[in-house]
Amino acid sequence: MKRTLLLIGTNIAIMVVLGIFVNIFGLNRFMSANGLNLPMLLMFAAVMGFGGAFISLAMSKTMAKWSTGAQVIAQPRNADEQWLFDTVAKLAQRAQIAMPEVAIYEGEPNAFATGPSKNNSLVAVSTGLLYSMTHREIEAVLAHEVAHVKNGDMVTLTLIQGVVNTFVFFLARVVGYLVDSFLKRDNEESSGPGMGYYITVVVCDIVFGILASVIVMYFSRQREFRADAGAAQLLGESAPMVDALRRLGGMEPNALPSNMASSGIADKAGWSAMFSSHPPMEDRIAALQALR
Repeated sequence: MKRTLLLIGTNIAIMVVLGIFVNIFGLNRFMSANGLNLPMLLMFAAVMGFGGAFISLAMSKTMAKWSTGAQVIAQPRNADEQWLFDTVAKLAQRAQIAMPEVAIYEGEPNAFATGPSKNNSLVAVSTGLLYSMTHREIEAVLAHEVAHVKNGDMVTLTLIQGVVNTFVFFLARVVGYLVDSFLKRDNEESSGPGMGYYITVVVCDIVFGILASVIVMYFSRQREFRADAGAAQLLGESAPMVDALRRLGGMEPNALPSNMASSGIADKAGWSAMFSSHPPMEDRIAALQALR
């Protein structure tokens, strides 16, 4: 539950902070003497919504390394690192993508892929996964992460996040304007947004942000199914991925930082399936077995 709340809270906090910033500094010029300028508001909301999402995407590799302590393998120092590097290279060649950076970080079993594009990505595995699973299972996990890169999942999820952020920003301010207009209907001398507007916007940013997280998490779960299927395609069979998921299902996944939760191979179940970034293991296994 804590992991899910952190993930939701991060997205909501971004919208709330952006909203407070533009209100304090008077950047929301879509409010005019004649009412709400909807086209201008929508354009402004799109800039704010997509701006934050694409900044996060551009910084994704740097933030991933910083938040997990992942160390990129520039030159393999031992047999394990050499095998890991060579396996990712082999899978990247099969997927017809540029060689990702390969990294290892300290932690319980997990792995993730991130990066701004197919040809500028990072694949990282934890020491817990590297030293507790067989090479066959690890290769399946790596294939899953390479499939994420091949499918462009990082960009897709960023676009979805940008769209929902835009509508959260837009709708919160429309509702705020309507509430404020209702509260000031008997005071014709007042001009500009009142306290009713600011309070309503903050509340709506939070409520709509929670609803937006449901949409984003739905797409996150769907991309996990696609990455599992992509791993099976890269490996030529689904059995290794099934075995890897079964092994992971019996482990406690590493709690990645909130900004990385949806990027891992597995995550702790949320208090509600709607807010989970990953489908249940049994559902993922069933979907893979249906491919046979």
